[in-house]
Amino acid sequence: MPTISSEFSKLAREATKGNEGYVEYLLRLTELVVANRTANTMTARIKGAGFPVMKDFDSYDFSLTSILNKHKMLELAQSEWIDQHFNCCLIGSPGTGKTHLAIVLALAACRQGRRVRFFTAAVLVNRLEEAQKQYQLEKLLRQLDKTDLLVCDELGYITISRRGAELRFQGFTDRYERSSLVITSNLSFAE
Repeated sequence: MPTISSEFSKLAREATKGNEGYVEYLLRLTELVVANRTANTMTARIKGAGFPVMKDFDSYDFSLTSILNKHKMLELAQSEWIDQHFNCCLIGSPGTGKTHLAIVLALAACRQGRRVRFFTAAVLVNRLEEAQKQYQLEKLLRQLDKTDLLVCDELGYITISRRGAELRFQGFTDRYERSSLVITSNLSFAE
């Protein structure tokens, strides 16, 4: 318990000055340990998600598109749709901030204690194909299945092999109605 070893003497001095009892002292020390663990867990969760950059709503220009409802995006950041195992498709022209918004939603989910993984579509397919070659596909699919939210950025941006498309489809269908997915694409929904 590194927090205890680094903080116990300072808190003990403060407890003595404040004429606090042992119970109050131990409670404050325990609260500090819990807060530190929570912060470390969140930091690890965000790092493990694999975000290319950190983005928040304050750096998104909602004037880029007139059809995007800021209120709806803020509602989506509450992540109730993840609890309901719904999916989110962000579709639009290049440069409209789809990746930015996907990161915002996924980062909000991390901060709320959810497990998230972020991939570009090309990287996801490459990992799936590599895992299959090494007879590790089931292991990778189980790892992805443990996430509450999987982000697949730039779907349709580059052409992939038929086998890669099949593997990606398998990964998506395995999640159906059990966990959530965010997809960004510059292709129309029909494509």
